[in-house]
Amino acid sequence: MDLKNKKILVLGVGKTGIATAKFLAGQGAKITLTDEKPLNNWGTDFEQIARESWLKAAAFDPAALDDVTMVIPSPGFPPHNALLLEALKRKIPVMSEIELAYRFIKTPLIAITGTNGKTTTTTLVGEILKKSGKNAFVGGNIGNPLIEYAAGAAEAEIAVAEISSFQLQWVEEFHPFVATLLNVTSDHINYHGSFEAYLKVKSRIFARQTKDDFAVLNADDPALQGLIPDIRARIALFSSARELPEGMFLRNKEIIFQMRGFAREIYPLSIIKLPGLHNVENVMAAIMAARFCGIEQESIKSCIAAFRGLPHRLEFAGEKNAVKFYDDSKGTNVGSVIRALETFPAAVILLLGGRDKNGDFDALKTILPRKVKKVILFGEARERIDSLIGSSVEKIKKSNLGDAIQEAYKNAAPGDIVLLSPGCASFDEFRDYKERGEFFKKAVRNL
Repeated sequence: MDLKNKKILVLGVGKTGIATAKFLAGQGAKITLTDEKPLNNWGTDFEQIARESWLKAAAFDPAALDDVTMVIPSPGFPPHNALLLEALKRKIPVMSEIELAYRFIKTPLIAITGTNGKTTTTTLVGEILKKSGKNAFVGGNIGNPLIEYAAGAAEAEIAVAEISSFQLQWVEEFHPFVATLLNVTSDHINYHGSFEAYLKVKSRIFARQTKDDFAVLNADDPALQGLIPDIRARIALFSSARELPEGMFLRNKEIIFQMRGFAREIYPLSIIKLPGLHNVENVMAAIMAARFCGIEQESIKSCIAAFRGLPHRLEFAGEKNAVKFYDDSKGTNVGSVIRALETFPAAVILLLGGRDKNGDFDALKTILPRKVKKVILFGEARERIDSLIGSSVEKIKKSNLGDAIQEAYKNAAPGDIVLLSPGCASFDEFRDYKERGEFFKKAVRNL
């Protein structure tokens, strides 16, 4: 792909946008960079490249598209963004950062997506590969963007990338040899427009695969079953609910792996230290990805036994007066909330709220009476959530997370669990879910 002297518009001045601009400059392209934020708020990363001769900063306006041969949007720009719609109207090709990166790397790629669990699964696969002696790059939607790997030496034996639906929106040739779709529940509807559109974008992870590749899917997710007839890769299913003739499934206290071409293997459930049945599913997907890379069973088992999960994913945040606090700030959609609640017995005080993403909070009506004694609603979304979750559980509304934490503690009795699983984005009050989680943990320490 020859980019020399091509004029390319990059949308977004975050980590991915700046990394993309630098990569394109290395290929001899002329870059115009724009963002919806005012220029004086583009940040220090932009300031480091602002004086480069290959870079032009432009206002977020259709004029930025003049003479452009390609547009590369950062993940935060939805397909209905006015500038992207104008680019399509002018028949200017739109390409995602992962598509651009893929066209320049030769490394075999494991790509992992899903509404929930993709960060945990990606991280675990990377840990298994590295501890088994493989030179592996781990990044994508977490850590370093895939384009940064393409810009460097790109000498890893295997690349493992977490892939979001935003990144899959604009792919054509993107072709992982192992593509994993963990689950699809209603999320980012404000971005994609409908659940059907969201599912269709997620399915693009399989679009370029062939019979020599592997497609790993959750057999228990009904939304995924309709995708299977169109997948050309070898399908590897996993299930925590039923036994499968081929794939990976849970039987009593054992996880069983059986596929043609592989020895039948048994992994004791006890090696998994992460809470919740959803994490058993994440581990199943990670095991299969590792086996398809040739990693031996004993190496996989030892890595799983040592893996303690990720910050802000059902992370124990402390205990005060026999009340336990858990930080699930990364749970930014309703599916995550349900999975978190299923991890615990009853007597949960749930902190729910933030900035809404048009989440289907009415889906909580069944589980709340079984698991939750009180819901503390906070942030911008509190009124909408209140209107959707019904009246089967007591609700208290607070304007911000700090007040919500204090209210939860005031209402907690010894033995209760206070769970921050907000089901919403954090941007009404915090920079991201990490800042929200750290705020929660500090507030717990200071109770």
